[in-house]
Amino acid sequence: MARKTHKKQLPEAELDVTSFMNLMVVLIPFLLATAVFSQVSIQELNLPSGSGGEVADKPKVNIEVMVRKDALEISNGKVITDRFPSKDGEYDLAGLTEELRRLKEKHPEKEDVTVLLEPDIEYNDMIAVMDTVKIHKIEQEDGPDESEVLFPDISIGDAP
Repeated sequence: MARKTHKKQLPEAELDVTSFMNLMVVLIPFLLATAVFSQVSIQELNLPSGSGGEVADKPKVNIEVMVRKDALEISNGKVITDRFPSKDGEYDLAGLTEELRRLKEKHPEKEDVTVLLEPDIEYNDMIAVMDTVKIHKIEQEDGPDESEVLFPDISIGDAP
């Protein structure tokens, strides 16, 4: 006679997720509270064009702003025309703005400028100079501030 073997059926185990839920209840608010919500800003840059076959009716005006450790300089591509020494480690952005506004009045069709940087220039200083070159903000007492576009097309490079 053959014996029949019956295996005992084990009771189905229930998954206890209570401790996991308790962990999530604590962890999710902690992660949300410590998360850094940052704003990403993008500076639009133009690389110098390599097309040398352009023929212009009049000589092209070059404007270069050189950021040095001790000063800001404006050049026409050949010689330095203006120099703004830094005071107490701060760049003279107001002086730079006034000279760039004067150049914009002389050459209203000019849209591009080259910003040349020395090595080891702080990133924040570079962005401050680029913002100064791009737009001049006019503060008004009795209304919203206005802005004047100076040179929106910026190319960057290494200072000589």
